[in-house]
Formats: sequence, structure tokens, C-alpha cells
Amino acid sequence: MKQIYKNKTVLIFGLGRFGGGLDSTRFARDCGAHVIVTDSLPEAKLSDALKELADRNGISYRLGSHDRSDFEKADIIIVNPAVPPTHEMLTYACSLGKVITSQMEIFFALCPAKIVGITGANGKSTTTALTAHLLTGGIDQPGFPYRKVWLGGNIGNQPLLGVLDKIEKDDVVVLEISSFQLEQLANSGSAPHASLLTNLAPNHLDRHGTYENYCAAKENIFRLQKLDPKDPALSVFNAKDEIGLAWYEKYRNDAGRVCELFREEDVMPAMQKVFPLPGWANRQNLAGALHVARFFGVKDESILKHLADFKGLPHRLELVRKVNGVGWYNDSIATTPESVIVAIDAFECPRIIIAGGYDKKLPFDELGRRIAKQAKAAVLIGVCAEKIKKATLDGGGKPEMIHMAGNSMAEAVRIAAGLAAPGDVVLMSPACASYDMFENFQHRAQVFRDLVNAL
Repeated sequence: MKQIYKNKTVLIFGLGRFGGGLDSTRFARDCGAHVIVTDSLPEAKLSDALKELADRNGISYRLGSHDRSDFEKADIIIVNPAVPPTHEMLTYACSLGKVITSQMEIFFALCPAKIVGITGANGKSTTTALTAHLLTGGIDQPGFPYRKVWLGGNIGNQPLLGVLDKIEKDDVVVLEISSFQLEQLANSGSAPHASLLTNLAPNHLDRHGTYENYCAAKENIFRLQKLDPKDPALSVFNAKDEIGLAWYEKYRNDAGRVCELFREEDVMPAMQKVFPLPGWANRQNLAGALHVARFFGVKDESILKHLADFKGLPHRLELVRKVNGVGWYNDSIATTPESVIVAIDAFECPRIIIAGGYDKKLPFDELGRRIAKQAKAAVLIGVCAEKIKKATLDGGGKPEMIHMAGNSMAEAVRIAAGLAAPGDVVLMSPACASYDMFENFQHRAQVFRDLVNAL
């Protein structure tokens, strides 16, 4: 299949601030294609990604705008997941009959190994990393049938297409897959051999329009699984998630499919004792990972042996430092109200929440109630600060517990430091995307870290 790109004009539609198009760009160039990269952002906004493409032979760029002539010249268009399917340039390309694909579609078509796909609203990155960690531990077992475990997808910028030549049939690939990527995979009817849903809650409604559309995109990870009674697919659902439970009932009688439910209680006491991550939500993440690991043949002895070695992921309840008895936590990845609720529930000590940011059109009602009931104070920033304030007051919060910090993380940290006492935690857990104030959630995290380290 890689030969079809040779000497063709391949358009990379969206390089992205996260560098989401880097892998596709390198892949197309290495296949012998003439590559055009187009992005609506100017070069200055894409500097980090462009630095990664220092060797630009075979690549031309149109940055700061799109031009129809590029789409007319293209033989194949590889679309960044961040580009909505309703984009006018995609509509135009479809009218021209162009071949339109994505990084994830290409990977599924070419990958010789079995793929584990993990999706959900919250916890999917940690569950993905845990699953890969436990499967990797299984390689030490006598008779374990798999050679190597690969980790990638939406969890970071690890190349997928760039490592295809190294992946073998007896490997396992563990991917975090977003709703945007699942929309794209549906175009080719592809899905993982083993699929897991952590949970569902409203997210990305600015893209999907409705919660129903968002859920439909997520369901593709199960709906499109290939069912073979001789080599059954695995479908894993959260027993405490209403929609996941409904999907379990929908799919559990399919021939060629093994359906399982996971619960926090699946984590044995011995495992809980050595598991290093705090909170019930992380135990749920582990419970889901256990089902996948056992399906692939990892034994509980191996799980116990390797579990204590698992390191939490950056930006997910990451302890930056303790200052005068106050723990400062970076939870910048928490871009939904539900993920902040998980962070609040992970601690029993007094919590000071720093929240707010870009508006993804999500409801803050339940988060407001939780802040009112469980937080010592809330320091609010960005576009959504007033919405979160209103939700907290409507949820029974007192006005004196709410502090507004405008568009300044420095001011938020200063206020939080003045409110915190020994034994408290300060959670920078925004409930919102970062684009109103920062380049991305990593940039937001780095600014927060720098400020905390300067205290």
C-alpha cells in the first residue's frame, strides 16, 4: 500500500500546534511523494512543529491560509483529526473526487499487529499507558506470545506511521483514540481488535454539536470491530457508566466478540497496595487495563510485579512540588468538568481549585456543586471564569470562596498561595481548553510549573 504514495502529490491538511500532522508529513515524504503542507495558522504559530521538519526536501508549505489550487493538485489528502469534517475545503475536495484519508486510517490499513484501542471522556490516557505497561510486563512470562508492545495515538506525538516498518505481526499496539480519530476511522470501517471505553460525559460539543453525536463517534470503536469466532474481538465497558452499560447489553451476544465489564472493585487489595496513583478514578483506570492485559494472557503475578513501577503521566494529577506543607498539582489535561470532579475526589484534604479557560460549550452545573461542597476555594481564570463562578454560586457556594484572577495564571497562583495552609492541596485543574490564554495544555502546564517552582 505504501507504493501508492510514490510520485503522488500528497496534501497534509493541518500540521497543527501539537504537530499532529508531522507523522503523516514524514511518512508521505519517505514514501516518495511530493508533499504539500497547508495550515490556516501562520508560520509563527507553528514554529515548534516546523522545527521538527528541519529537513524540508520534498515538502512545500502554504501557511496562514488554504488555497483551492493545492487541493486541486493533490492526489491524496491526509487530514489532521483537528480539521472538522464539515470544513469547506474538505467539502470542495470531496466534490473533486479526491482520495481523503487520515493518519489513523493509514495506520490501521498497514499495521500487521493486533491493536488495542482505548477511548472515553476521562481517564483514557492513563488507562492506555497502564494497559501498555501491564502488557509489556507480560513479555517476561514464559510462553507469552507477544514480542513487543507499542504505545501511541492521541496520548502524545509518538509517531505511528514512522514506526510501521518496525512493528511485527506478533507485537501489540496500544492506542488512545479520540472521538475525532474515531470519526475518521469510520470512513474506512476500521476498529481495534480490543476496544475499551473508560466512561462518557459531554465533551467537544463545539465540534460534534450534540452529546448524541459525540457518543456516536465513540461507539464506532465497538460498532466496527471485526468479529471472528476463531479469534474473538474484545469489548470492555465501564459497569458504572450508564451508556457503557447500555452498549454492553447491546453487543454482549454477538458471535465473535468477548464483552466484559470493569469495576473499581476488580482491583485486588494486593494490587491497590502497590498501585502508586491516588483516587478511585485511577483504580477504575487500572480495572479496565486489567481486563485487557488478562485477555492477552498477562498473569496476575506479572501484574503485581510490575504495577508499582508505573509512573503517572505528565499533566494528570502531577505533583509539581510541596511548599510549606502545601501540595501543588498540575492537572492541565483536565479539560472537562467531569475530569476536574475526578481530581477533586482524589483528595480528602482541603482543596483550592484553579480553573477556567476556553469555552467548549460544556455545562458546569455539577462541577459548580462539587466545588461548593468540597473545595476550600476556587480561583478562576479565562473566558469561562464567570460561568464557573455562577455554577458554583448556584450550587450553594459562598461568594467569599470565589476569587477571580482575570487572564493571569500568575495572579491565580499568587491568590492560591495566599489562601493555602499546611495540609492543603492546590489543584490547577481547569475544566476547559487552553486556547484563550495559552498555545496548548502543555504550555499552560509549563507556565503553572514555572510559577510554582518560583514560590
